[in-house]
Amino acid sequence: MERQQLIELTARFMEAFNCNDLDTVMSFFADDAIYDEFNGMRNEGKAAIRSAFTPQFTGAFGKMQFLDEDLFVDADTGKVMASWRCTLEVKGRPTSWRGLDLLHFKGDKLVQKLTYAKAKVPLFQD
Repeated sequence: MERQQLIELTARFMEAFNCNDLDTVMSFFADDAIYDEFNGMRNEGKAAIRSAFTPQFTGAFGKMQFLDEDLFVDADTGKVMASWRCTLEVKGRPTSWRGLDLLHFKGDKLVQKLTYAKAKVPLFQD
């Protein structure tokens, strides 16, 4: 895949998040895709991924926006690293946090979305 194609796919994917359009977001994922959340939860398959995203898209965190910060693209492997700042509401108060997504594409489908975030409390896993 060409570098510019990956940049455009990523831009459209992020735009769907910012438009709060879950159906369009889901159209990017392959049927057997994996979404690793920043909290350690792993979601396999489109149904599990949709379920993981539902609270965000139904307003559980208020209006969320992802503001692009940086983008690294490896066209040979179909991988993109997109860093961003997410604005949202926590307990009714506006806040933001920084994070990044490692996006793995096969053709025009997203096969993995690995999310990492800067947080006040680190996540410890056994």
